[in-house]
Amino acid sequence: MNTEAQHTERDRSSRPGVSEEISDTEGPEGRSRFVLVDRVADWLPGGWITFTALACLLFLLFVSTFVMQPFQIPSGSMEPGLRVGDRVLVNKLAYRFGAEPQRGDVVVFDGTGYFGNADYIKRVVGVGGDHVVCCDKEGRVEVNGRSVDESTFLYPGDSPSYVPFDVVVPDGTLFLLGDHRNDSRDSRDHLGSPGGGMIPVDDVIGRADWIAWPSDHWTRLTRPGSYARVPAADGAHG
Repeated sequence: MNTEAQHTERDRSSRPGVSEEISDTEGPEGRSRFVLVDRVADWLPGGWITFTALACLLFLLFVSTFVMQPFQIPSGSMEPGLRVGDRVLVNKLAYRFGAEPQRGDVVVFDGTGYFGNADYIKRVVGVGGDHVVCCDKEGRVEVNGRSVDESTFLYPGDSPSYVPFDVVVPDGTLFLLGDHRNDSRDSRDHLGSPGGGMIPVDDVIGRADWIAWPSDHWTRLTRPGSYARVPAADGAHG
């Protein structure tokens, strides 16, 4: 038994360079890519420093285009939660895989042709099929017969709406309001415009998930629990 074991060891050691040969047959393509990258880096002014900076910029561009994009708050329409100058991170994948905006979500959308030629940020109050009314006997917004307590995010001193409305949100669209109702131009102000103040879901850029700047205002934006008690619209699944 010992002789066989020793013979096996001698056979293995009698072929020097086997491991190196395996590495050589598996690596040319990888080494070729490395050489190409090295040549590109040498060609660029600044060499590897410039190459690394460009790679980082391309990565950030990819993330900003497809994953997460920063937006700056231009007005006080979403106060007190979002202040002028705040920068929010918008999750562009939030509604890309079958998910849809939910009541209470804060979303950024393209308002071209509906609100104006710009991007806007508002809170979703009604989704397709919802019956949204303001105001009930206690002065609150009502969705599908359920009054919504907006006290946790509504601007102090504001009423839920100074403009009465009674709308049914068409499928595939959203009814949106700002949290600072007395300083927000939103779905209420466009009820007589094309689209009736509703924004197509397809025009939503993403969901605002974080306040990223300033650092002392860093926080995650969550959906208020008051909307969880709203029943599904008649004929809708939920």
